[in-house]
Amino acid sequence: NKHDEEQTIIRNKSRLVVRGYRQEEGINFEESFASVARMEAIRIFLAYAARKSFTVFQMDVKTACLHGSLKEDVYMCQPEGFIDVDHPSHVYKLRKALYGLKQASRAWYDELLAFLLQNHFFKGTIDLALFIRRFYDD
Repeated sequence: NKHDEEQTIIRNKSRLVVRGYRQEEGINFEESFASVARMEAIRIFLAYAARKSFTVFQMDVKTACLHGSLKEDVYMCQPEGFIDVDHPSHVYKLRKALYGLKQASRAWYDELLAFLLQNHFFKGTIDLALFIRRFYDD
């Protein structure tokens, strides 16, 4: 909950979380692996960039796992306390990943990969989680 200076609740906050522990590989999802850069690769890259006086950019995507589009059809029950009284047996079909889904990080990785490849980045040969974009004036 969000509070003001007098600790009065001014806005309620909640998070919808999927019971991913109930998912079974091959039935509810195909792949959950998402590549992560090795620390050695990051160190080598930064050392090389410093040596060549390259500009390095980094960023963090808040709620990244919520941005991935799902390849599979994923349905979830209505959460307790938020059940539609007119349609209590209806379920939600998810378009995007939610916290708790086994494939959430993979869905985000696929989304990021497509964006980077469209923008002329390519995967590193040593570490596939390291993406590089060359500029011809470098």
